[in-house]
Amino acid sequence: MKALQYRTIGSAPVLVDVPTPVPGPGQVLLRVTAAGVCHSDQFVMDLPEDQYIYGLPLTLGHEGAGTVAALGEGVRGLEIGESVLVYGPWGCGRCYRCSRGEENYCEHAAAEGISPPGLGAPGAMAEYLLIDDSRHLVPLGDLDPVASVPLTDAGLTPYHAIKRSLPQLIPGSVAVVIGVGGLGHVAVQILRAISATTVIALDTAGDKVELAQAVGAHHGFVTGGEAAEMTALEEEIRALTGGRGVTAVFDFVGIQATTDLASRLVAVAGEVVIVGVGPGTVNIGFFSTPWESSARAPYWGSRPELMEVLELARSGMIHVETERFSLDDAPHAYERLRAGTIRGRAVIVPDHDQHGEDAS
Repeated sequence: MKALQYRTIGSAPVLVDVPTPVPGPGQVLLRVTAAGVCHSDQFVMDLPEDQYIYGLPLTLGHEGAGTVAALGEGVRGLEIGESVLVYGPWGCGRCYRCSRGEENYCEHAAAEGISPPGLGAPGAMAEYLLIDDSRHLVPLGDLDPVASVPLTDAGLTPYHAIKRSLPQLIPGSVAVVIGVGGLGHVAVQILRAISATTVIALDTAGDKVELAQAVGAHHGFVTGGEAAEMTALEEEIRALTGGRGVTAVFDFVGIQATTDLASRLVAVAGEVVIVGVGPGTVNIGFFSTPWESSARAPYWGSRPELMEVLELARSGMIHVETERFSLDDAPHAYERLRAGTIRGRAVIVPDHDQHGEDAS
């Protein structure tokens, strides 16, 4: 089968031929119908050799959708041909967090060498994907896999981050979303769907701010100007809050410039939520941030939350803007991702008619 792999530190991913996996006891083989392209992939491929921990070669793709192609011994509750999404943050399945469906916070995954697909285990950018356990599959039903596959991360991650802040996001509150690309434009929709807050979108790219406003942001601003321009912008945002400051800032970039901006915008008893995979930090202290303000850095989301995200999609309350690429053209999708020219989320769709093979 064909697979997109990261094979050499510092090099671009390449399309290669690898053996089609065979499911063992308890495992499930999927015929991949869609795989999402994510900035986290780029983060992984940009790591220097002394920090890289994901193994080589690495088949990319931690957002996956497929149809059940083969079942390992003992698997029950799935049918051949059933359409499913992959829950990505795999855990041990036994600890307290996993028992709550919060495998994203598994207590033993690191010690036991359990990795998500595309982030250690072979990922979804291939014609077939091996799933370790059927509990990591969520029925897709009649939802389109290409439109839905980004929901496993670009939907689940902002949903998880926002859900914890819901008690704060009452009528009269203001939420700022910094970075309204792949995850951020979905965050805007989730905020509008499940809260009464006023949503302000910030990005350095005007087209992304326009997208955020098109999907529901009440206000949008282009950032990244000179110091005087940024000061004026911050004053304008504060004026929109009635002078109180922002109730919750969701930073989908995570560099120091954006976390510093979040710290300046946040209100007394407000929250800074760092979602973006970047090196930025927030300096919490008596004299550095408003009283009772807090900062947190959530990771991905739980299995029940993924089901909730799918219900939002079924109801039409959220959707992901997508650009579609073939598996052969997947390297170009990553070039576009690095250049910042993807509108929303890139999705890789294997051409099984041309390249597929019988998994049976």
